[in-house]
Amino acid sequence: MMLERSKDHPGTATTNDPRWARVVARDRTADGEFWYSVATTGIYCRPSCPSRGANPENVAFHETLEAARATGFRPCKRCNPDGASLDAENAILLAKACRMIEQSEEPVRLAKLADAAELSPGYFHRLFKATLGITPKDYAAAHRAACVRDRLTKGNSVTEAIYEAGFNSTSRFYEKSTEMLGMTPTRYRKGGANEEIRFAIGQSSFGAILVASSATGVVAILIGDDPDVLARDLQDRFPKADIVGADRDYEALVARVVGFVEAPGLGLELPLDIRGTAFQQRVWRALQAIPAGQKASYADIASRIGMPKAVRAVAGACAANNIAVAIPCHRVVRSDGALSGYAWGVERKRRLLEAEAA
Repeated sequence: MMLERSKDHPGTATTNDPRWARVVARDRTADGEFWYSVATTGIYCRPSCPSRGANPENVAFHETLEAARATGFRPCKRCNPDGASLDAENAILLAKACRMIEQSEEPVRLAKLADAAELSPGYFHRLFKATLGITPKDYAAAHRAACVRDRLTKGNSVTEAIYEAGFNSTSRFYEKSTEMLGMTPTRYRKGGANEEIRFAIGQSSFGAILVASSATGVVAILIGDDPDVLARDLQDRFPKADIVGADRDYEALVARVVGFVEAPGLGLELPLDIRGTAFQQRVWRALQAIPAGQKASYADIASRIGMPKAVRAVAGACAANNIAVAIPCHRVVRSDGALSGYAWGVERKRRLLEAEAA
């Protein structure tokens, strides 16, 4: 439906429409939600069109592509509103690049990936990192690490797991094995048996807060009403580890976390031992980029990691987060602004957001 313009002030209806601000910002996330046409040029465009801005009094919005075509105007040659958006085309190219990385037995050179995408190596590298949040090299490393974890879990020998995951020498693997697995390969193969995880529990106005760490960093921050329940929850999350009550020095770390929860403006810098799939880690990095006092929707996060249709998968990654507040999944809400599920209670999520907003 075409937007009706005011006779007294032709531009008022358009500029007051929230869609106009998205056109001015060339908001790529608005592509597919609506289209607009320009009477003076006789063309219709997608919101992200890079063409020179139109006079708002000559612009009309359309809820569907069919409605834009019905104006009799021609499609813009720059933004190609009838075809796939640039983001969609890039997503297809990057998906193919990811499959190349995953299916290759040897590390794939950047030049080969860029050549397959018909892009220059420099542009391809920037596009890959901007869309996925990591470089092609880091993506390949995360994929190999996931392969190693999968094969060790299935009972393969350490040597078999190393070579089947694409490492061409054991020395290269062992250089980063502890960083990759959080423990030695042999211990990981045994399910993390005998891995020591230290923990302590503090009290806050939000309830009990449990903080647990491996030798690498914090592996869990759990919030609840009953300290005993939190301790059992930690044991369930790390069933083969040695759970050890920490000493007074470690309790100082818990006090820092409690202080951050009570006063988010203090900030919280902790070494984290983040364990998850490559996708989950991309989501969690995007969550850490949300400033305190602000919120984002699951759809926003999906768009930020370059997978706008993966909204449910993003919600699943948020639910799988073991590290409350330091990886702020409480800052993610539904598209309508409503609070959705939270592992430590929706009411606690609301109070955390209110504390940060204050």
